[in-house]
Amino acid sequence: MNVLHLARHTFFLKARAARLPGFHVCVGSGGERLLPEWYSEKGISLILSTEIVKADLASKTLVSAAGESFKYQTLVIATGSTVLNLSDFGVQGADSKNIFYLREIDDADNLVEALKAKKNGKAVVVGGGYIGLELSAVLRLNNIEVNMVYPEPWCMPRLFTEGIAAFYEGYYQNKGVNIIKGTVATGFDAHPNKEVKAVKLKDGRVLDADIVVVGVGARPLTTLFKGQVEEEKGGIKTDAFFKTSVPDVYAVGDVATFPMKMYNDIRRVEHVDHSRKSAEQAVKAIFASEQGKSIDEYDYLPYFYSRSFDLSWQFYGDNVGETVLFGDADPNSATHKFGTYWIKDGKIIGAFLESGSPEENKAIAKVAKVQPVASLDQLAQEGIGFASKI
Repeated sequence: MNVLHLARHTFFLKARAARLPGFHVCVGSGGERLLPEWYSEKGISLILSTEIVKADLASKTLVSAAGESFKYQTLVIATGSTVLNLSDFGVQGADSKNIFYLREIDDADNLVEALKAKKNGKAVVVGGGYIGLELSAVLRLNNIEVNMVYPEPWCMPRLFTEGIAAFYEGYYQNKGVNIIKGTVATGFDAHPNKEVKAVKLKDGRVLDADIVVVGVGARPLTTLFKGQVEEEKGGIKTDAFFKTSVPDVYAVGDVATFPMKMYNDIRRVEHVDHSRKSAEQAVKAIFASEQGKSIDEYDYLPYFYSRSFDLSWQFYGDNVGETVLFGDADPNSATHKFGTYWIKDGKIIGAFLESGSPEENKAIAKVAKVQPVASLDQLAQEGIGFASKI
């Protein structure tokens, strides 16, 4: 399953740029380290270094790049997403060396080597989402000069309100990150050895760069199954058990578009938490089907989180409706504990908290799940105290 989102784990690239002995996404949720021996002990055939280039769902057959055929009874599609590459948009010079996209562990390894080679150098981070924010922090921790460039009016606009974003932009600027908003990278200049040396912006500016990190989004990997399975909203459409429109075929993680029971709509979620939980749901559904039993429908509470510098935030629920900002959101403050509630139809449907305790983070999760009635004035006055008493 392609759910490895390296910017989610900035410890990998912290000041000493330590090389991890291995990376196991399930460990983060209390699971085991999935070494090759683990699979053999569980009776699972682990086939590595094998690319599937053709999938025939009608005959239940997969074909590898080497021409080997694999027959299946039940198929779980966990192809994940792939990064959007600036070369896809015809950006001039986007194939230069030292332009990095973070998705796989090899990407992080390559960036670590570049950091060693370009000590005290200059970096341009293209994008103001998860990758942009977390990697800008990592680069500064490695004493790299950073310009972060994005076209939106504030960082992470798909989740953050303007008020939330103002804190992080101010905080990052205090840490030495230069933020350039409202423009995009349109080209790159390179040295004779093909290493990037400058980033051209649409507004005419040119930024010196020894390293460029690009985080401009991803797209689900559905190509193998085009025309064979129903799709919706860019992903493979499933039911609440992650069954697709084709019998005995399931889809999980980034690639699945599924019913979001809480909000009575259909969504696709790119996040490691959902990838783990959707995989568990699909496996439970497969076993239940074999035994003639049933299981509960998938009832997912959206959850996102981030850690950078000495910051750590969590968000639960849905970010639509009216909002109220509470707490100390001054980026210059010695303390920086604040949050936001989203209110729709008089009920709290989403909650965000920066620098919360484990108990407070559990409280905002419960509020987003329970959706209690509340007023903006009440929430502004009580802040995290409201969630803590639910």
